[in-house]
Amino acid sequence: MNDYTEVRIEFSPCSETITDTAAALLADAGFESFVPDEKGLTAYIPKSSYNPALRDCLEALPWTDISFSWSATEIEGQDWNHEWEKNYFKPIIVGDRCVIHSSFHTDIPVCEYDIVIDPKMAFGTGHHSTTSLILNRLLQMDMSGKKVIDMGTGTGILSILAAMRGASEVAGVEIDEPAWENAVDNCRLNGVENIVMIHGDASSLAAIPYKADVFLANINRNVITHDIASYCASMAAGATILLSGFYEQDVKIVRDAAEATGLSYIGYTTMNDWACVELRK
Repeated sequence: MNDYTEVRIEFSPCSETITDTAAALLADAGFESFVPDEKGLTAYIPKSSYNPALRDCLEALPWTDISFSWSATEIEGQDWNHEWEKNYFKPIIVGDRCVIHSSFHTDIPVCEYDIVIDPKMAFGTGHHSTTSLILNRLLQMDMSGKKVIDMGTGTGILSILAAMRGASEVAGVEIDEPAWENAVDNCRLNGVENIVMIHGDASSLAAIPYKADVFLANINRNVITHDIASYCASMAAGATILLSGFYEQDVKIVRDAAEATGLSYIGYTTMNDWACVELRK
């Protein structure tokens, strides 16, 4: 029986950064899906894998000025796809041209680009502002014949849209093994055959047999600023890089790190205080 344990965590104060970071920590501990809101996070894990020593995991949060409370409830096995469809993952339209939905959705708007994402977590589905920012930019760019690298690909959604828009080759890189497996599955669901999904970190970029015309990195500020030189080295002359996963207040930090590698700043877009920075080599 697919019984689950539902864990409810409330943070004070609470923000998207806090719930995103908490979800990443819990994913490493075996949690499979997450529903963030303005007060905290609801997380789900198979009952057989649940460890009540949850506080030890959350103590790793990199903030000393927040407090949290949590409770756990056992949930009997049910049709989980139906529950996701009914309560959480709704189809989303990006830029009036792209619809993102799961394979179990039935009432789907018709759009130019139809992307199927079956997420293991509630992130990387297009609902998060950082994902939407890059998706919108990809819809505006000429992707025909472009070679693309998608660093921190997550569910693979950015790679899939790039391929659908005419990219000739796409390489997605993901450090988290369950996320990488999910990205491979999502590429198969969408019938895109020119995407290679790589399980690894920035050191894996050297093995990609081309320089990117378009480089995507939707991760977080610290990882981006640490690895930006590797990103730059993986780009062709004249290539564009889109960076997201951080707040608008961090744009200058990211811009300074990128310009130090020789990249030229183009500008940035925002959504709900999150930012997407564009630069060119």
